[in-house]
Amino acid sequence: MAGAAAFVEADNADEIMARIETKSQKIESLLKHYKHVEALKTALEGSPPKTLDERCKSANWIVVRRAIMAIKDIDGMLNALDDEYYDILMKCLYRGLSTGDEPTCEQCLMIHEKLTERAGLGCILRCLSDTTNTV
Repeated sequence: MAGAAAFVEADNADEIMARIETKSQKIESLLKHYKHVEALKTALEGSPPKTLDERCKSANWIVVRRAIMAIKDIDGMLNALDDEYYDILMKCLYRGLSTGDEPTCEQCLMIHEKLTERAGLGCILRCLSDTTNTV
C-alpha cells in the first residue's frame, strides 16, 4: 500500500513500557504529595529516545500529560524547574497542542507562552531540531 505507515515495534518495547509504568507510579505518588514540579521532572526524564514505536511514545505521553495537567502555578513551576528541562518540555508541549483536546491544548499553550518568555526562541528552535527525544 503506497503511503501507508508501517507499524514499528521497538526491539526493547517491553523494557520501555516497564520503565514507563514505573515512572507512572512514581509520578502518581509525587502528585498525591503535591510535588507537582518533581512529578513533571520525573515525567520528562527518560523519554524513549529514538523509538518509532507509537505504543511506547503514546504511553510515555500519557504520563507526561498527567504531570503537565497537574500544574496550576505555571510561573512557580518554571521558577523551580531547572533550565535543562526546557527543551524537552517544549517538545512535549507541541505534542500536547497536536492532540486537539481543548483542556490539554489550553494548558500547553499557557505553559508554552510562559516558557517562551523565559527560555526564548532558541528553546523552540532546539526543540524542533531535536531528533533524539521522541515524544
